[in-house]
Amino acid sequence: MFDPVEKLKEFIRHPSVSADPKFKEGMQGAQKFVADLLGSMGFAVEVVKTDLHPIIFAQRGGDPKWPHVVIYGHYDVQPADPLNLWKTPAFEPTIIGNRIYGRGAADNKGPLMTNIAAVAQLLEENPKLPLRITFLVEGEEEMGSPSFPKFLESHKDRLKEADFVYLSDTALPSQEQVVITCGLRGLALFDVHVTGAKGDLHSGMHGGAFRNPIQALAEIISTLHTPEGKVNVPGFYDGVLDVHPWERDELRKLGASEEEYKKFLGVDTFYTTPGYSPFESLRFQPTLEFNGIGGGYQGEGTKTVIPSKAFTKISCRLVPNQKPDQIKKLVMDAIIARTPKGVKVEFVDQHKGEPYVVVPPDRSNTPKDQSPVLARAFRATDQVVTEVWGRPPLYLREGGSVPIIADIKQVTGLDSIMFGLFLPEDNLHAPNEGFNLDVMKKGITTTKRVLQAVAKT
Repeated sequence: MFDPVEKLKEFIRHPSVSADPKFKEGMQGAQKFVADLLGSMGFAVEVVKTDLHPIIFAQRGGDPKWPHVVIYGHYDVQPADPLNLWKTPAFEPTIIGNRIYGRGAADNKGPLMTNIAAVAQLLEENPKLPLRITFLVEGEEEMGSPSFPKFLESHKDRLKEADFVYLSDTALPSQEQVVITCGLRGLALFDVHVTGAKGDLHSGMHGGAFRNPIQALAEIISTLHTPEGKVNVPGFYDGVLDVHPWERDELRKLGASEEEYKKFLGVDTFYTTPGYSPFESLRFQPTLEFNGIGGGYQGEGTKTVIPSKAFTKISCRLVPNQKPDQIKKLVMDAIIARTPKGVKVEFVDQHKGEPYVVVPPDRSNTPKDQSPVLARAFRATDQVVTEVWGRPPLYLREGGSVPIIADIKQVTGLDSIMFGLFLPEDNLHAPNEGFNLDVMKKGITTTKRVLQAVAKT
């Protein structure tokens, strides 16, 4: 039996930054590390080539009547820059107290290793365990998983044989409280470019004679929200479902403080969808945000120029019943209608993702045709988490987006159990990323016992 902490150290040492071609060797090393490790556990490993980074597809077969779980993870990481802000080397894992530091420690190498170790221990103790297991480990999650939809289409017949997906790429609010994420918001992203004159012009010689693109852009985007905080786009909220009472009850159990949240953010007031608390807004409501804006001179001092162009970057987080393409069209149409004369507007489309929700069993809105194996897995997770962590899990939607989860559901019909393992203090995507080894230990025990329970038919 391998030592999961030592294996995690080895994993972190591979600088697997998927977005930067300079890290090609690190990507290859991380991919080979995972494939070899799963192979050593008796899995039949396929390394599936893509246009960018391979996907590891490793299977433990068995009787077709056995339950079948797909365990998802990713071996790529974010860039470690700025390196000067790291207290320990980004790709040389360092243990301080009960934490291991290094890029990818929490996202997603630590949680993935937690689940691999749980399976390794389980199969060593019971080699004849009546459970089929497929590991699906990609290398492009940190760059939007561009190869994943094509992979799903080519492998959907083999994946449809499974009962559910299990993953640990979501958050814990604290070391004491487990959250099973049962919803993720979708995404619709695009850029807006506003153009006035054919080139930059002297503001003294030409100012006052024509529309300034920065002013025009400011006028446009100022119309996209009401003073109360709603998105001011016709049709934007059409079809958005009411929040079920049990979901609000779960959120109240989290016990989050609005005053503490204000202090954390450094703001003195909230600006939310009317009728929703800040915590409800970021989990249950759609948004339209401006992620970047620019135009004209940005350097030191002044340059009295009227720029030819201005731009903004827009992201919409979506909830169930909202379709990314439809929302993009609605917002773009509203922008076109509100563009003042004297400038033209163009759009640059960016990526998108569908929202996703799965309802745990025994709730008022649980689908009647929910898979019995999925329901058993949810109930087992609830019981095991309660016993291992000392309190029952909460079932909450998350404000972020993991588009591949919705892709899996759309292509294969599989729902996911998202067992969070990283903490707010783990600094995902930031310098000094770390992973709590006590969480890892309890996570191994939890996953192991959940899979044991699923195997019992």
